[in-house]
Amino acid sequence: MYNFKDQHIYLVTDDSNFDFETLCEKIESSILGGTSIVQLREKHSSSLAFYNHALKIKEICKKHKVIFIINDRLDIAQAVDADGVHLGQSDLPLIVARKILGQEKIIGISAKTKESAIQAENDGADYIGVGAVFPTNTKKDAQYITKEEFLKIRKIINIPIYSIGGINIDNAKEIIEYRSSGIAISSAILNTKDSKKATSDFKKLFLK
Repeated sequence: MYNFKDQHIYLVTDDSNFDFETLCEKIESSILGGTSIVQLREKHSSSLAFYNHALKIKEICKKHKVIFIINDRLDIAQAVDADGVHLGQSDLPLIVARKILGQEKIIGISAKTKESAIQAENDGADYIGVGAVFPTNTKKDAQYITKEEFLKIRKIINIPIYSIGGINIDNAKEIIEYRSSGIAISSAILNTKDSKKATSDFKKLFLK
């Protein structure tokens, strides 16, 4: 069983802006700055490319002892023996994914409503990702969730909640005040010149 305590910074990759070698460098730099969970998200790659990329990112995560999650693709998560998978509401049902992966693997679920969050927890999710908490360019079709909606979910859910969507260094403190377990970030880390420093700046917010 994984312990999510102090696992505050959750990096979600974006394969649209970088070549893979650069992405690897930025991921490792972010880990050195304090990222403790890395989710490999590839929307534009073939299955073979996704698999090969996942093997490489897994090596980096294993080297630094951070959690490695695959976005959506249960088959890729199995093939590379990732730590787990993150599923959206339109992906395979959590219960089915659990039968395939087993109890020892992490399964995270995207939840945008109180009802979907409750369902995810009841079905055995290890954590949920709630958002988008702010408008985001990384996922242009993301549905925005209000502070009031987020707090309703936080009040009734006992598993870790990671806020996602449009988070930057200026608004991250507000999200932490929602009692979010951690923040899932993409462009605010990856699109900076110094991903290590950017990550460190986010992590410091949880230490105040």
